[in-house]
Amino acid sequence: MSLAAGLSSKLLTVSEPSPHVLHIQLARAPVNAFSTEFWTAYGALFDRITRERRDVRAVVVSSAFPKVFSAGIDVKEGLSGGPEAADDARASLDLYHHLHEFQSAIGAPQRCPVPVIAAIHGLTVGLGIDLISACDVRYAADNAQFTIKARLPGPSSKTLFFAEVDVGLAADIGTLAFLPKITGNHSLMHELAYTARFFSAAEALQLGLVSQVVPGGQEGVVAAALKLAKSIAGKSPVAVAGTKRVLNHSRDHSVAENLEYVAAWNAAALRTDDIPESLRAAQTRTAPNYKPLHKSKL
Repeated sequence: MSLAAGLSSKLLTVSEPSPHVLHIQLARAPVNAFSTEFWTAYGALFDRITRERRDVRAVVVSSAFPKVFSAGIDVKEGLSGGPEAADDARASLDLYHHLHEFQSAIGAPQRCPVPVIAAIHGLTVGLGIDLISACDVRYAADNAQFTIKARLPGPSSKTLFFAEVDVGLAADIGTLAFLPKITGNHSLMHELAYTARFFSAAEALQLGLVSQVVPGGQEGVVAAALKLAKSIAGKSPVAVAGTKRVLNHSRDHSVAENLEYVAAWNAAALRTDDIPESLRAAQTRTAPNYKPLHKSKL
């Protein structure tokens, strides 16, 4: 049975392009604007992959639409309002819990035990940057454009963009939490956050938001991301899962704390059958045959 069996929905298309690799395509027409239904489904998909313990070893996320990765949050839904709470305190608590659920869904790749690679092409707006920031590796097509602004339908079928910084808000779903941790150009990161101006794939590379800029638009960047995913999937699942855990721990802890963490991890990991299997494969010049990381719950 394919690892992708039963995972696709009207909003997310899932395939298995190579063994142990899942390709998730964002597919909410026309521009992957995130409604509550969409971001809930996105987070639930990653949690389901983890919960069912499918033998997935790498994941690629891209868009089904060549000219846009994501237009960000569906502002029309956000502006539609909802039932009024009894008082301001209760309304604030309701919004607080809603934002936490939203953050958790978009940050789901961080909980995924295997590397998640974003293949970015076309336009990435607002929430789209939150989404890619939660992925482990980010490749951009040479036609990619980015902005921390939100997208708003304007008059006469025109599209307007506004920045949270222009209307009294701070971006709250992940961009401001992740960018200082995952980028290396402190000055440029602050400039882009304060101005919310558009920036190119070349600037994203300069910022450290992406690690490669790939020619060929959607087709080129997806092919490059899938090639990387296939390479990762061929390595020891124990080693890759451990590396992701240790890297994520390092981001939020001191060097001393992380050294203690990796010592505890490797004290167990050194007992893995993957080590003799790796040596056997190297000696015989054959591909290693690693066991699944977990017993499937399917």
